[in-house]
Amino acid sequence: MTTAHNTTPQYPFTAVVGMDDLRLALLLNAVSPAVGGVLVRGEKGTAKSTAVRALSALMPAVDVVGGCRFACAPDAPDPGCPDGPHETGAVEERPTRMVELPVGASEDRLVGALDIERALSEGVKAFEPGLLADAHRGILYVDEVNLLHDHLVDLLLDAAAMGASYVEREGVSVRHAARFLLVGTMNPEEGELRPQLLDRFGLTVEVAASREPDERVTVVRRRLAYDADPAGFAADWAAEEDALRGRIAAARELLPRVTLGDAALRQIAATCAAFEVDGMRADIVMARTATALAAWAGRTDVLEEDVRQAALLALPHRRRRNPFDAPGLDEDKLDQTLEEFGADEGTGGDGDPEPDGPDGGPDGGGPDGGGPEGGGPEGGGQPPQDGGPEEAPLPPEAELPHQQEREAPQTPQAPEKPEPESAPQGGAAGEKAAVGATEPFRTRRLDVPGLGEGADGRRSRARTAHGRTTGARRPQGALGKLHLAATVQAAAPHQRARGRSGRGLVVRRDDLREAVREGREGNLVLFVVDASGSMAARKRMSAVKGAVLSLLLDAYQRRDKIGLITFRGTGAELALPPTSSVEAGAARLEQLPTGGRTPLSEGLLRAHEVLRVERMRDASRRPLLVVVTDGRATGGPEPVVRATRAARLLAGEGTASVVVDCEAGPVRLGLAGELARELQGTAITLDELRADSVSALVRTVQGNRKAA
Repeated sequence: MTTAHNTTPQYPFTAVVGMDDLRLALLLNAVSPAVGGVLVRGEKGTAKSTAVRALSALMPAVDVVGGCRFACAPDAPDPGCPDGPHETGAVEERPTRMVELPVGASEDRLVGALDIERALSEGVKAFEPGLLADAHRGILYVDEVNLLHDHLVDLLLDAAAMGASYVEREGVSVRHAARFLLVGTMNPEEGELRPQLLDRFGLTVEVAASREPDERVTVVRRRLAYDADPAGFAADWAAEEDALRGRIAAARELLPRVTLGDAALRQIAATCAAFEVDGMRADIVMARTATALAAWAGRTDVLEEDVRQAALLALPHRRRRNPFDAPGLDEDKLDQTLEEFGADEGTGGDGDPEPDGPDGGPDGGGPDGGGPEGGGPEGGGQPPQDGGPEEAPLPPEAELPHQQEREAPQTPQAPEKPEPESAPQGGAAGEKAAVGATEPFRTRRLDVPGLGEGADGRRSRARTAHGRTTGARRPQGALGKLHLAATVQAAAPHQRARGRSGRGLVVRRDDLREAVREGREGNLVLFVVDASGSMAARKRMSAVKGAVLSLLLDAYQRRDKIGLITFRGTGAELALPPTSSVEAGAARLEQLPTGGRTPLSEGLLRAHEVLRVERMRDASRRPLLVVVTDGRATGGPEPVVRATRAARLLAGEGTASVVVDCEAGPVRLGLAGELARELQGTAITLDELRADSVSALVRTVQGNRKAA
């Protein structure tokens, strides 16, 4: 566990330069924790973590029951607290905790560990609290939250929904309160969040490094000064920190007196309806955020500007319809909605919004974060009006470029005119412009054969910490999921020798058995896409892109890593190194030009090299090679022979593979099928790739390997 109170002073919140939206979102949660936390999205090196960690120093101290490991409130202790019942009078004041959840934490570290041996032999609930207990009435911070394992995400979702954490193992149950402010940071290039967890964050902000030289100079100077003398730097900013802390306290005191009028509430509901967000959580979060904004500005009435700012913070991450959508709002549409539903009744107590400055605030001031000395004690208000990340949102029709131009997949009867493969390379003459993809569809699941031990996911069979129980074994390290029947069976023969006299079972450490479980793992799905002239017919390439886009979406849903190799002309290119970001794969696919010869061997050899490197980085994550081609090989000397050798090289290392046959027309050569046989994989057509294709054969890599 990492908390905000340690020997080295945190970097002061007021010394953070710029990032008005981030600072405002954090401060609103400090004013009203009911807002529901913040998700911070942005590129690496933008001080996301620094700003979040600095927040804990601004939070007011909390009163807890003395000696309680679960931070029970003295005036309303948890009746089910494992350390209870509590005696009256023992009260301690402590700073608000900021607890960090590492992405690689175990389940026991998050929810706590129960001593099963003592529970079975003594009937004692010996419970060691986890991070959820430490974060109760505080802040739970997850850096790189998008990389958090699924089983930890599930536990977080349960705790956030119920306000409590449950640990249940073989009929022994422990429950404790777990209400916390959830704050996460992430780099979108490394993959997106599951929609369920994304919706649990009240607000979201996008951050990016400033492009202004003066502001960047200020950032560097302040950071160097802090690194040289943390205590001295913190002392220099102590007055600003105290002023901001006082403003938070004043806003908290004012918050219960803020009135959310019918007109403002109607604007909130109309805005959520206009942007077609799912459920009602968005409406509630917007209402709480607008109320907190009013309190932060020192007002008791919620104005239209509060509703607008609340929408900019609470809705962008809730209006995404698939993982390829870019977050953001159409601000013109937002303004039109607010005007339409606010013109008749007004938005404040007197129907006339206050003429605050661009940064908002009770005196029209707010932070001076737009300049190089940003991050002053005022801390936030309205979003910057010039050049902020919210100022140029993508219109809906621009967010999915592959939807701009839709063409039906080619039928076998449709004539094709592929680009001549003899076109010269290295210039524009042999290249066709990129075309859009057809609509993505639900694909069949393609499995890697055998039983793996990789990261939890939803694709291939694997031994995992979750899933159905298939057997028992002695614990390897800390005890995982207890296999009760096997434990009793191991202990039973020794009861007389151990002097058993009562009804209880005498259990020793050597008797414990843990369950062996089988679930599913995520794989590394490496796409090798033919972009040569033989694929350049417009309708065919559009259908191919639609198929690959569908496979990318499937990889996102199954928690895979993905990589993308394209080959055309005289070589192959690693267009996307293995990553968890399917959005990056979709973007690279969209921009893919076609034309030239077909260096199939180069594509396969590049795949072999990528898989070799990835095997050294993560040996437990098994690869699935997906080759999208018509099977032709025309690039380089002896292209067919070289392609055959490359395929056999991959097959010899046991690489599971699928060849998506893109050949079209009434005359088919069957070259993709021959490639699949050399790879010892399986070949499927574009039609057979569809999960809803009635006539398609149900063929997976697993089935093909068994047949072989």
